[in-house]
Amino acid sequence: QLQLVESGGGLVQPGGSLRLSCAASGFTSDYYDIGWFRQAPGKEREWVSCIGRSGSTTTYAGSVKGRFTISRDNSKKTVYLEMNSLKPEDTAIYYCAASPTSPLLSTRCGLGGRVVYNYWGQGTQVTVSS
Repeated sequence: QLQLVESGGGLVQPGGSLRLSCAASGFTSDYYDIGWFRQAPGKEREWVSCIGRSGSTTTYAGSVKGRFTISRDNSKKTVYLEMNSLKPEDTAIYYCAASPTSPLLSTRCGLGGRVVYNYWGQGTQVTVSS
């Protein structure tokens, strides 16, 4: 059973930092892109970032570029989202999602928010408030 589990959310003051984790299980290979999304109350889901299998390809939404860093540790089947200089507008439920690739198609992360993701986690709440 393919499963993604997010963790690391919480309450942080503006300007603070958090590191989210996305742990994958049930995947038989590392050939998948991982994306992070977020959804604030009353708003549509927003794509945040994507990382390819090797970790060398990363893409970011303009709203987080320069503040957030995505990385992955394939030995732990875990992807991280380091969030710095957090703002109140970053408050949302954060989800990770997986999009299978293959040895012939290393990553689709260059498509940014247009990547189709097949597997989703349950989300973790991030609240930025003083």
